[in-house]
Amino acid sequence: MSVAAELDGPAEPFRLSQLFYDQRYRSITLQIITIAVFMLMVSWLVTNVIQNFEDLGKTFGFDFLWQPASYDINQKLIEYSSVSPHWKAAIVGILNTLVVAFLGCILATIIGVAVGVARLSKNWLVAKLMTVFIEAMRNVPVLLWILLASTVFSSALPSPRQAPVMLGGGFVPTNRGFYVPAPVFNDGSIILGIIFIASIIGAFIFRRWAAARQARTGDILPVFRITMAILILPVFVMFFLLGMPIGLELPELQGFNFQGGLYIRSSFMALWLALSFYTAAFIAENVRAGIQAISNGQSEAAYSLGLPPSRTMNLVILPQALRIIIPPLISQYLNLTKNSSLAIAVGYMDVTGTLGGITLNQTGREMECLLLVMGFYLIISLLISGAMNIYNNSVSLRER
Repeated sequence: MSVAAELDGPAEPFRLSQLFYDQRYRSITLQIITIAVFMLMVSWLVTNVIQNFEDLGKTFGFDFLWQPASYDINQKLIEYSSVSPHWKAAIVGILNTLVVAFLGCILATIIGVAVGVARLSKNWLVAKLMTVFIEAMRNVPVLLWILLASTVFSSALPSPRQAPVMLGGGFVPTNRGFYVPAPVFNDGSIILGIIFIASIIGAFIFRRWAAARQARTGDILPVFRITMAILILPVFVMFFLLGMPIGLELPELQGFNFQGGLYIRSSFMALWLALSFYTAAFIAENVRAGIQAISNGQSEAAYSLGLPPSRTMNLVILPQALRIIIPPLISQYLNLTKNSSLAIAVGYMDVTGTLGGITLNQTGREMECLLLVMGFYLIISLLISGAMNIYNNSVSLRER
């Protein structure tokens, strides 16, 4: 027996009370109890659901998705009719949700950055106007902004026969919606699309090469102008060489309404603009906080090198502020995507209105429909969060 063992004496026997009073076991004990309680609650809920389903004569399953939907959808991106199955109606709703969420994130970012920068303007009037905009948008529920936008579009805009034809027939605002030119794809449009994608890749490669060259030699190239030339010139030249494969169909007034062109319903415009401006107010505050977190010495150093305020903001301040702006920006994108579920309030058929609304009411499969809708929003939220976290890691400050 070792000297240490003789000094310590015989090992103390294990007692059950140690699970709660001994810090070596307490945390593990509490975790096991928490997991056990949670599993008991889940099993109790599942058992109750199964029992209630049996009492009502219901079964749990997703076979209803292949039954005819028997309802039409006013705005759709894919071919759909009332005889299409419920799963196709769900796809139409999902695409409508993705469109308004994607466009909303883009517009909200543009407006939010502009308002956030203007909020810090030395012009007193501009700064106060931006403050009023931010406070007004943030302190009113987004549902009210959506309803207000829908009311304005339906009440303030003229009827189709009285609507003004603007931009040479390219834009017609009416109380039923907006008419814009629709693209018409002819032979050669696929080739033109491939050239456009190649131009984007070429512009991206050039910008990376120019940045590496500047870091290596210090020489600055006119990156913006060269990038625009790479993007525009090949597409412009091939557009005419291929015989203009992409045309435009303009809307024309026929009877009591316009025909042709692309019809954008006022419900979509109301939802898109309301969500974008509402979210932009929060993004503007994130941008303002990110800019103010950067030391004033950064701006003073840029000014001493002769950079004007606009270049200082674009090249010095905003790139550093991105590390602070992006984490809360992820939350705003997620909020906008989830707030799009309010679309049913103005008649825009998103996934909540199709799968979580009409399909649920027709089939009586509330549990299955709600689980599918919840799963969709969960997956989209995780994808947005993952993509933005990857971008956040790419711009984060790497220390040695």
